[in-house]
Amino acid sequence: MKNIRNFCIIAHIDHGKSTLADRLLEFTGTITGREMQEQVLDDMDLERERGITIKSHAIQMEYEHEDENYILNLIDTPGHVDFSYEVSRSIAACEGALLIVDATQGIQAQTISNLYLAIEHDLEIIPVLNKMDLEAAMPEEVKDQIVDLIGCKREDIIEASGKTGFGVDKILEAIVHKVPHPKGDPEAPLQALIFDSVFNSYRGIIAYFRILNGTVNKGDFVKFVATRKEYNADEIGVMKLKLEPKKTLSAGDVGYIISGIKTSKEVKVGDTITHVERPCSIAIEGFKNVKPMVFAGIYPIDADEYEDLRASLEKLQLNDASLSFEPESSAALGFGFRCGFLGLLHMEIVQERLDREFDMDVITTVPNVSFNVITNKGEIIEVHNPSGMPDQKYIGHIEEPYIIAQIISKSEYVGSIMKLCIDKRGVLKNQVYIGTDRVEITFEMPLSEIVFDFYDKLKSISKGYASFDYHQSGYKEARLIKLDILLNSEPVDALSTLIHIDNAYNFGRRMCEKLRELIPRQQFDVAIQAAIGAKVIARETVKALRKDVTAKCYGGDITRKRKLLEKQKKGKKRMRQVGNVEVPQQAFLAVLKLD
Repeated sequence: MKNIRNFCIIAHIDHGKSTLADRLLEFTGTITGREMQEQVLDDMDLERERGITIKSHAIQMEYEHEDENYILNLIDTPGHVDFSYEVSRSIAACEGALLIVDATQGIQAQTISNLYLAIEHDLEIIPVLNKMDLEAAMPEEVKDQIVDLIGCKREDIIEASGKTGFGVDKILEAIVHKVPHPKGDPEAPLQALIFDSVFNSYRGIIAYFRILNGTVNKGDFVKFVATRKEYNADEIGVMKLKLEPKKTLSAGDVGYIISGIKTSKEVKVGDTITHVERPCSIAIEGFKNVKPMVFAGIYPIDADEYEDLRASLEKLQLNDASLSFEPESSAALGFGFRCGFLGLLHMEIVQERLDREFDMDVITTVPNVSFNVITNKGEIIEVHNPSGMPDQKYIGHIEEPYIIAQIISKSEYVGSIMKLCIDKRGVLKNQVYIGTDRVEITFEMPLSEIVFDFYDKLKSISKGYASFDYHQSGYKEARLIKLDILLNSEPVDALSTLIHIDNAYNFGRRMCEKLRELIPRQQFDVAIQAAIGAKVIARETVKALRKDVTAKCYGGDITRKRKLLEKQKKGKKRMRQVGNVEVPQQAFLAVLKLD
C-alpha cells in the first residue's frame, strides 16, 4: 500500500487539465504513441469540442522512481459548477490534488470552490503553473495569487506546460514525495466509495470505486448501502486505458466492479460498497441524492416521435444518472417530458446529446426552478412547472431557492457586475481583493434569476474575464406570480412563467412585442395578451390580412362602401371564433433569448 498514490486534478475550465493528464500518461508509458490523441480521457466528441470534461474518468499509471515502482491513480474531475457533487466524491477518493492554474489567466472561481472542497477533505495540494510556454504567461503575478490563496512557499509551485511536456517529471516526483500513501486496513470489513459509474451496453453498469478499508475478491457477494441492493462481483479490476481484470483488490486501490446491474438508479455516486456477510458498521459519509436544480419541458417536434424520445431519454439516463424526467402534456405542444437538470450547462449538454447520439429534434420550453408553494392550510407543494400552480386564492406564500454566487473578475468591471447582480435581485455579501487587480464578489441571489441569461450577460460586461460559481443556500419567501400569455383569449401553457412581481409588467410587454413579430398574420385579428390571473397587463395585435372589398365601388354613396365593409367585418368575426393560431417553433426559442 505504501507505493500507491491516489490524486485528482483541480482546475477551472480550459486551464489545461486534460492536456496535462495526456502528458502524465505519456511520460509514465501508460499510453503508446499509437494510441495517443489529444485529450485521451475526454472520450465524448462534445467534451473535445467545448474543451470541458463532462464525465469524470480514472486511470492507473505505473511510475518507476529511485528503483521503486509506484502505482499512481489519477481520478479526473469534471470542470463545471453543475457537477460539483461528482467533484466532491472524486476528491473524497483521493489523498492529494494537483491544483492547476493557467499562467495567462490566474486563479478563477471554479478553482477556488473546488480547492476549498479539497482542503475540507485534508488533501495534500500540489500547485502547478500551467501554460508556461505561452508568451502571455505572467508567472510572477499568478504565483503571488497562489501563495495568497493556499499559503505555500513560492518555490513549491511547479512550472509546467501541458503542451510541450515541460515540468511533467517534477510533477510526478512531487506526487510520489508529497502525496501521502493511502491509510486503511486490508483486514477490516470492506468499505469502498463509489465515485463514478458508466454504462456499457453489453456488461451493464460499471461502477468505479476506491477501497478505504478491507479487501474484495472476484465473485464476492457485496451490497450497496444506500440502495440496499445485493450483487455478485462478477468482475473486478483496475482501469488502465482499457479495463484490466484482477482477482483481488484491497485497501487503497482504485478499481471497477461489474455485477450485471441494468438500471442506473441502482448505482449512486457517493454510495458505499460492503460485503453482505461481514458489513462495515458505518457507511462513508458525504453521500446525498443529487437533486435537479433546473427544470424544462422537452417535447418532440413531430408528435409521432414521442415513444422514440422516451427511449432516447432512457438510454441517455443510463450514462447520466443525474438526469431525471417524467411525462407531461401541454395544450400547445402535445405530449413530452418534464426533465430535471443539475444546471444550465447540463441542460445544454442533454439537448446536444439527444440531437447527436439519437437524432432527436426537440422543442425545449423555458427553463425554471422548483418552488415550494405553502397553501393556506400549511401544506407544502413542490412546483416544477407554472401550470402546476394552485389557484391564487389557495396560496399562502411561495418560497424560491436561493444561491450564494462567487464571481471573480478584474477590478475595473466591478461596478457593472454589481449592477447586473442587483438588477437580478441579488444582495452583496462580501468583496475581497485577490492581488492588485482581481476581486472576488459574493452575492446571495435567487436561482430563478440566473437560469435565464445571467451567465451570458456576465461574460459580455466583463469582456469574458469574469468567472462564476455558485452553490445552493436554501429557500426564502418570494413575491412570485404566474404570468400567462393568451392568444385570442386562449392561454398558451408552454409560454407561461413564474416571475417576480416587479419584473412581470416589463417581461409581459416584451413577450407580447416579440410574439407579434413572430406569429404569422391570419385572416382575422389575433390578440396577444399577457395576463396575471384575470388582469391583462399588456396587449399587442397581429393585424388581419385584408382584401380590398371596396375596390369595385366607383363613386356613388358612401353607404355602399360601408355595407361591404360591414359584411367583411362580420365574416372576420365569424372566422375568429372558429380559427386557431399555431405558435411557430421560433416563438418558444425567442422567449429564451429575450434580452
